[in-house]
Amino acid sequence: MAQPGQDAKFFQRGKIEELRSELQAAEAKDKKFVKRKTVLKRIVANITMGNDMSPLFNDVVQCLGTPLLEIKKMVYLYLISYGRSRPNQIHLVIPYFLQDVNDRNPLIRALAIRTMSYIPIPVVTEALTENLRHCLKDRDAYVRKTAAICVAKLYAADPRKAEKGGFVEMLRDLMLDSNATVVANAVAALSEIGDRQDGVIFKLNLATANKLLHALEESSEWGQIYILDSLLRYVPERHADAEQMSERIIVQLQHANSAVVLTTIKALLYLMNYMEDRKLIEACCRKMGPPLVTLLSSGPEVQYVALRNILLIIQRRPAVLKNDVRVFFCKYNDPIYVKLAKLEIMYRLARVENASEVLAELQEYATEVDIDFVRKAVRSIGRLAIKVEPAADKSIEALLSLLETKVSYVVQEAIIVIKDIFRRYPGKYEGVIPTLCGHLDLIDEPESKAAMVWILGQYANRIDNADELLDVMLDGFLNEAVEVQLALLTAAVKLFIYKSGSESAKELVHKVLKWATEDVDNPDLRDRGFMYWRMLAINPSVAGEIVLAEKPPITTDSDRMDRGALDQLLLHTGTIGSIYHKNPETFIRNAVGKALIDSPALNANSRATLVALPRPQLPDMPIVVAGPGPQEPSAQRPDPPPAASISKPLPQPEEGEEGEEGEGEEQENGAESDHDDVPDPSKAGDPYSSLSDAFRDYLTDRPQPITSTSRQRHEDDDLLF
Repeated sequence: MAQPGQDAKFFQRGKIEELRSELQAAEAKDKKFVKRKTVLKRIVANITMGNDMSPLFNDVVQCLGTPLLEIKKMVYLYLISYGRSRPNQIHLVIPYFLQDVNDRNPLIRALAIRTMSYIPIPVVTEALTENLRHCLKDRDAYVRKTAAICVAKLYAADPRKAEKGGFVEMLRDLMLDSNATVVANAVAALSEIGDRQDGVIFKLNLATANKLLHALEESSEWGQIYILDSLLRYVPERHADAEQMSERIIVQLQHANSAVVLTTIKALLYLMNYMEDRKLIEACCRKMGPPLVTLLSSGPEVQYVALRNILLIIQRRPAVLKNDVRVFFCKYNDPIYVKLAKLEIMYRLARVENASEVLAELQEYATEVDIDFVRKAVRSIGRLAIKVEPAADKSIEALLSLLETKVSYVVQEAIIVIKDIFRRYPGKYEGVIPTLCGHLDLIDEPESKAAMVWILGQYANRIDNADELLDVMLDGFLNEAVEVQLALLTAAVKLFIYKSGSESAKELVHKVLKWATEDVDNPDLRDRGFMYWRMLAINPSVAGEIVLAEKPPITTDSDRMDRGALDQLLLHTGTIGSIYHKNPETFIRNAVGKALIDSPALNANSRATLVALPRPQLPDMPIVVAGPGPQEPSAQRPDPPPAASISKPLPQPEEGEEGEEGEGEEQENGAESDHDDVPDPSKAGDPYSSLSDAFRDYLTDRPQPITSTSRQRHEDDDLLF
């Protein structure tokens, strides 16, 4: 056996002719196959380096007749790399495949069947199909577990042949094998087939699931992952079944492998949806906490995976880590992506009991040097004030102290979150507005500008020089971002409504409305300008009631993920979908989605938010049923027009559609003409009547009521169930 490090000399670029001549020379005088082994190592090293060794195909294949296992391994590795690219020469290898499949050595049998499964060429697949059935029943467990994986590869190459040959049924039989590794590989193969859109449906019943759990203890780490993951394909029919299964797998939380731990947590979270015993659910939540905390002592990459999964878990089961917020305090040497993930979790875990501790930590982070981290910390302070009412006073004090630093990006983030705090606690913290107005020169980003403009417009009645401040911010109106332009337009209208007697306010609103309706291309901004102009021209009093209507206080409900989507994402715990916080079918082609399945044991709250998986789309083909069918009058269609008249317009269906629109237009025109003829008595004694000169060139019409369906809010504060 070669000593470690001695094979490094083979990793040098070799010439094709040189290697071919060495192989041919080795055939003559090489009784112990030393020279042939050396040349093959150089070829495999060149393949690893990315060099094309395919011209040596015929020469390398000749080495398969060598009875040495090490040489066969290297030749089969070469075939895995270049077999599919040489369909015209692959027939040379078939006799060797058939010979090795029947070899007395189980390692050679498994090696041959594995290599054949990697070459999806019809002639090889045909040879594989004949021998795979025998290998699945081989007396050696190593051959059986290799053959189980080969079934999945055969299914990927030719699903029809795999199903017709009965290989899927044979895999199901292997799940009851006496060898745990064979069971794990059979489960892995069935899972891969079941995850295909064109694959068979892989489900487990209670008896099979219990037998898989028997093999769990004897399996390797990756075998345990496959078995635990397959438990999501079992739908408990009784609460007791889910509870017993959770008690059997909960010991896997103590495993040293992080993937096993995350897969166990995924299985427990799934089973909790079918459990009834509240004490057992709370016990499971308590036991899930320490393993998750232990994952944070790993490297930064594993930490990040754990943190992204924790962020999902605590939204669904807050009790898991409710007392461990200190674990997520950032360290000085954490990478920025780990710090940002920890910040989000700190906010999620913040409660009245730990709010002061979290706030003190966030204040420390706001003085760091990393700009993105500081921005996130300042924003988290504002979100904390909105989420935990007793912490709002201290949060405002912290934000005011940050304003005194005069650091541009800190000031801008503070203004953004203070605007939200004003919305959350109306009439409580408006005393800080003069302080905010003193930092206008530091604002240069669209979001912070829009926030400051909103404050100026909303509280224009409390700011003496609001018109002057808005006039300054209007200097570059046409060059501002759309969100700033929209904010300036609304703020100008609010200023005019508050200070209708001010000439400067009148000039300012007229200037902004003229810009918005004549000089701007954005349709949203232009439409809002027309709407405001029309409201002010018709009835400024009503316009004031609309624009200055009482706004509902904002809450943290928008921070929560939809309950049904959250349950669906938790079925992908420990996968790349849990890192992106997206279902795999949204970014992986042909991936199959997962969702909770209804059963008598499913909790009522989980059933209320069930997400239905989209049905696979069938090809657009006409469905033809032989034989006469019933003639339904409503389904009968008129005969198609002659070919000569197809190019002519068909007025009848369009007249029906345009008739309804025409009636609506006539009604609007009629309403407009009525409005012009009948004087409006509401203008008598109207304090805004002097505004008519500003809108004398604008055609007004009577506003029509707009009906809208109110969105129902679903309150779900208790996330334990």
